[in-house]
Amino acid sequence: MSHRFKYQLSVIIVNYNVEYFLNQCLDAVKKASKNLSIEVIIVDNDSVDDSLSMLKENYPEYQLIANKENVGFSTANNQGIKKSSGEYVLLLNPDTVVAESTLEKVVDFMDKDKKAGGLGVRMIDGKGIFLPESKRGLPTPTVAFYKIFGLSKIFPKSKRYNQYHAGHVNEFETKEIDILSGAFMLMRKEALDKVGLLDEDFFMYGEDIDLSYRIQQGGYKNYYFADTKIIHYKGESTKKNSVNYVFVFYNAMIIFAKKHFKSKNAKLFTLLINLAIYLRASIDIVGRFIKKIILPSFDFLYITFGLYALTNYWEKSQIEFAESVMNYSIPLYALTWLGSTLFNGGYDLPVKLSKSFKGVFWGTILILLVYAILPKSLQFSRLFIFIGAGWTLGYYYISRIFLHFFMKGRFSLKFNSGRHFSIIGNQNEFERIKKLITQTNSNVGSIEKIDVNNIETISSSETDELIFSTKNHSYEFILNSIDRLKSNNLDFKIAPEKGEHLIGSNSIDTSGDLYVLNINTLVSKENVRKKRLFDVSFSTLILITSPIFIFIFKNKLKFLSNIFKVFTGQISFIGFSEKTAQKDVRLPNIKTAILSPSDGIAYATSEINEKLNLLYARDYSLRKDFAILLNAWRKLDT
Repeated sequence: MSHRFKYQLSVIIVNYNVEYFLNQCLDAVKKASKNLSIEVIIVDNDSVDDSLSMLKENYPEYQLIANKENVGFSTANNQGIKKSSGEYVLLLNPDTVVAESTLEKVVDFMDKDKKAGGLGVRMIDGKGIFLPESKRGLPTPTVAFYKIFGLSKIFPKSKRYNQYHAGHVNEFETKEIDILSGAFMLMRKEALDKVGLLDEDFFMYGEDIDLSYRIQQGGYKNYYFADTKIIHYKGESTKKNSVNYVFVFYNAMIIFAKKHFKSKNAKLFTLLINLAIYLRASIDIVGRFIKKIILPSFDFLYITFGLYALTNYWEKSQIEFAESVMNYSIPLYALTWLGSTLFNGGYDLPVKLSKSFKGVFWGTILILLVYAILPKSLQFSRLFIFIGAGWTLGYYYISRIFLHFFMKGRFSLKFNSGRHFSIIGNQNEFERIKKLITQTNSNVGSIEKIDVNNIETISSSETDELIFSTKNHSYEFILNSIDRLKSNNLDFKIAPEKGEHLIGSNSIDTSGDLYVLNINTLVSKENVRKKRLFDVSFSTLILITSPIFIFIFKNKLKFLSNIFKVFTGQISFIGFSEKTAQKDVRLPNIKTAILSPSDGIAYATSEINEKLNLLYARDYSLRKDFAILLNAWRKLDT
């Protein structure tokens, strides 16, 4: 280490409302810095959770810059860099986990190559899947064109067509690249002094591309270092399906083009990117729509065909129905069973046959209720309705089992309702984590202790969640295990040594989810649909009867405005107590609401509000919404 530097390495972490991820990240950094001279600087962008309290309590030795506003990623990192005194500067995301050997390995590599100005590492997400943004090429107009129009996916290993993600570089091969990822961006301080810091015109995306390019322009090399790995929970690949991400990311590329390309090329690039934004957004929307309707459409055709075929049996038995009634009734029966199945979660993945049964059952009840009030001339046969329900249910069972066995990976059938947990830790840690799971998860099938020597025998068909204890096992072991066992059907969690929470991934699309309680019940697809139906039904009823009841409320305009906003989906009737929810990062994101679980209680402290919010998220049901609305309806004008 040069005498002009106080430390070998300065680690800079920008935090914004990710207290639990930050705590785990810093624990990993602390364990990885034992053989290095290191300083850690945390820049907090005005978090409203308990990040600052956690830092003061657990990491008082680290420097803290507490901003009074969210100044963005670039500005906050620059604040940290200016305060740093290390020979190397590492920009590290708080939603990352490093191994114990990671920091030593990367510093040693940089020490041996004085031309190395920047370095990135092999990154995996919370399910162990390799993140392609670990290694990237310069996004020239040609490179961007190949990426935007899908050639990079068609030729993933091509140096020409997939230069954006450096497809020609093997993920296990250390090699010189163009662009580093801002999630783990190690740089020589000498290089930064020469080329400058992050460009603050980039608020969130693109700043890593810009700085990586300037490091190369300054005569240094950038490397992809494959001899170590880190977890990056919220990698770009977990957000790429978001339309908003497409807009923000590609607009950052436009800023880069205007800055570094010739005026003519920049204009062409800007035009190309703007076309790409709307093309990608359109393709994304259309693609999602097609994916959602293709199976229900096939089901509708098959169920309808079967119902028409059943009428032949009636004709043979010399029972005839009016053709006009038959032509309307059969498609409506099929749509009712289909819609009820959809509403009850029969199309949510992984599929549960019990939800298909529930959908057909309630669909049949609805058909019979409507049937009972129809005039005799429009009534079909009740027996036909029951046989049709049996046919529909039989079709669902046979078709889902067929899809499960012949479309594995894309269509998974859930045969049981309880989740199966496997815990890797000593007996004390097993009991601690088991207690946490049983107290906070209402969907437990089994919990077993796994011996570390048997970890390779774990099967995703028998285990839903694999939990590692950091008290008993190193981050190195945990990362290596996740990397080896990676599977879309297996979730991994890490249990910190201190604290009553787990961190991990619950799906490939939400690989950065905090797992404190089983509080995702509220935001399951089925409950989101039910909650919206509740809002629409009661807001419609209230709007219709408002001429009678409006005089009960003091603030009549506020009352009408609230009900109209619920009807149009801007807000909801029932949600979290806002002041408490803002600070509780454990809670899922839902719409702002008029009422909360505490509104039916005379005296509710902040502690009671917190517990009620968690219980509402964990044990949500329509009955709860109805009970809260019934108890606190006089507050609909607040």
